[in-house]
Amino acid sequence: MRRTATALTAFSSALSLSACGAIGGSGEGGGGASPTRDDITVGLLLPDRDTARFEKFDYPIIKKEVASLTHDKGKVLYANAGASVAKQSQQFQQMVDQKVDIILVDAVDAKRIAPDVQKSKDAGIPVIAYDRLAQGPIDAYVSHDNELVGQVQGRAITEALASKGPDSKVVMMNGDPADPNTAQFKKGALGELQGKVDIVEQYDTDKWSPAVAKAHMKQAIKSVGVDRIAAVYSANDGMAAAVIDALKEAGATKIPPVTGQDANLDAVQRIVAGQQYMTVYKPFLDEANYAAEMAVNKVQGRDIAFDALTRDTVDSPTRKHIPAMLVPVVSLTKDKIKETVIADNVYTVRQICTAAYAADCAAIGLK
Repeated sequence: MRRTATALTAFSSALSLSACGAIGGSGEGGGGASPTRDDITVGLLLPDRDTARFEKFDYPIIKKEVASLTHDKGKVLYANAGASVAKQSQQFQQMVDQKVDIILVDAVDAKRIAPDVQKSKDAGIPVIAYDRLAQGPIDAYVSHDNELVGQVQGRAITEALASKGPDSKVVMMNGDPADPNTAQFKKGALGELQGKVDIVEQYDTDKWSPAVAKAHMKQAIKSVGVDRIAAVYSANDGMAAAVIDALKEAGATKIPPVTGQDANLDAVQRIVAGQQYMTVYKPFLDEANYAAEMAVNKVQGRDIAFDALTRDTVDSPTRKHIPAMLVPVVSLTKDKIKETVIADNVYTVRQICTAAYAADCAAIGLK
């Protein structure tokens, strides 16, 4: 599994410090856990099933890494909220009641989960925010540089439209406003788009729902005209699929550049076929592994050193200087498939190049 050079250095440093006792200690939360204790339980709360990576990659990777780091004695207690705030709150409380050792949470709603984080903290159970920055007294955060994600997406559009000028009409399909990442994606994208294109319509997409995104795209097509839309900023791949479907149904003879995020298999296939322009590949294998490493180290009393696993810091509305690991991101276009998702063993050529995409794969040398 590939890691970035800086991430490798950080993890090596963490192991070295841990071995010589430099980051022993209890840290915040977690009580008096023993560094030699392997029979730990990590609670994992993921937000929805519409985002394919959560069930297919994040949970299995975290489960495998926790087992590996604890000599197969540690386990992961997993729950998916199905995009329901109430359900995630209930799941959170169940994990507190079951006295898990630590909780990794990807919040459905970052603000509304704060009381649950506080309850966990009060029970002596540390909480690590995963992928999305939750409010409340969280102990650490592992994700990506989300503003950079938006910058990469916005830059892809401006580069694709460079020959068409600033009058190019762009529709923005932003994510769920309850997700703090959405504002960061949007900020990064607008920093690249404003002044270089004409942003004619913007939409927020409740719960990242593809169905909602499709309805919004139909509105944009009706307002702007299908043939006058030069590009669509879509914050993730699920919404990109819905946007493309709406354009096809409206009779688009050629799909304009559409962005995405998460490198879902169907998105990679759409990129191969020339239907989706790009996606942001966030090495979620690294993200998931680091989350597991942080969780195990925390429970075992090995402080998450700021100069090792959490060299970065972030601020939430309720806490400043949160220790963080921010994993780099990559713009995935046709010419980057081999060096990203294939090189990292996320997908095989066979999985991407099914019969429906065989000719397109051959055309770009993917075999």
